[in-house]
Amino acid sequence: MVTTPPEAAPRHEGLRHTWRLPAAAALGIPFWLLTAGQLPRGHVTDGGYWFAVGDPLVALGCLTALAWRRRYPLPVALAVVLASATSALAAGAALLALTSIAAHRRTAWTATVTAAYVAAAQYTVDLYPMRLAPPPPWLPFLLTAVSAGIAVAVGLAVGARRAEVGSLRERARSAEREQRARAAQARAEERTRIAREMHDVLAHRISRVALHAGVLDHRGDLTAEESRVLVRSIVDSSHQALEELRDVLGVLRADPGRPEPPQPSLESVAELVAQARTAGLDATLTAAASGDPPGTAGRTCYRVAQEGLANAAKHAPGSRVHVTVDGAPGDGLRVTVRNSPAPDARTAGLPRSGYGLLGLTERVALAGGELAHRPTSDGGHLLTARLPWPDHRGKRA
Repeated sequence: MVTTPPEAAPRHEGLRHTWRLPAAAALGIPFWLLTAGQLPRGHVTDGGYWFAVGDPLVALGCLTALAWRRRYPLPVALAVVLASATSALAAGAALLALTSIAAHRRTAWTATVTAAYVAAAQYTVDLYPMRLAPPPPWLPFLLTAVSAGIAVAVGLAVGARRAEVGSLRERARSAEREQRARAAQARAEERTRIAREMHDVLAHRISRVALHAGVLDHRGDLTAEESRVLVRSIVDSSHQALEELRDVLGVLRADPGRPEPPQPSLESVAELVAQARTAGLDATLTAAASGDPPGTAGRTCYRVAQEGLANAAKHAPGSRVHVTVDGAPGDGLRVTVRNSPAPDARTAGLPRSGYGLLGLTERVALAGGELAHRPTSDGGHLLTARLPWPDHRGKRA
């Protein structure tokens, strides 16, 4: 038995389309009344009970079967058009069955049901004795073919409309899925950006706090004044970290029209190294960049130096750190952070998050540059980045 699964069948609201069955019943009434007017006098009372009882019952059975035409389209359509051969009142049900099967837009199904409809209609012509002379054989065939053609044309139009509406609905669902995917991607990118900003803001300050706390823990020979200086530095670094964190959160919660706080640039690297030196890190800087690089390159250079100093403070406290910045327009901007091994291995090995260099690699890649890091032969670490610095001077007219 040929069936159409529910998910493949056209979806319709039942209440909106229940009018089709009464319409099919109403369409069969003129055929039934026309046949009744052509019957001989006394045909029903003299034993022709089939017309008065059997004919309506067959039509009722056809209409009832049509309620399942969407689940079992081909079997129901064939059964209705064949049963209509024994009922003039079922002519409307047969036309609805033919229209419904044509709406599925399957040529083999439509051709099969159409042939059955035409053949059954030829039998209906001789079902009841008529008072009029029998018509020419070609006339019933022509009328049946015309009615079948109209029903098929209506069904094909309905099927095309359904396909168009289904296509539009699928496009809408696809657009909605794409919108949800883009929204999820945007949320993921925003979470990554927030995490990267949090790391950039807090890692350097917290590294200084960890460095000074480690000195207090391992150095028992510090004077009271030295201890107060370290404690004051821890307090200051903590306050600065909270202020910077507050600035980041303020930007995230701010209105779109609120200006963002100033971003670090290449000129801020010297201040960054000075702060690291004040915190007790043996840090030096060699700046040999000629000119003012683009904002993105300068800001990324600052973040590379910040990450290198923070990692040195965390994983190699007490080491010597040297930051080198050089470059020129057209030659690119290069930043290098090299630190020696920690003088005291017991102070090294603070917990590693693993996200600092990963986020920094992504940041440098977004700026169009390259990042590399590796251990050195003496047990230290080397962090290098190369950023694009286009030369716009040669493009001026």
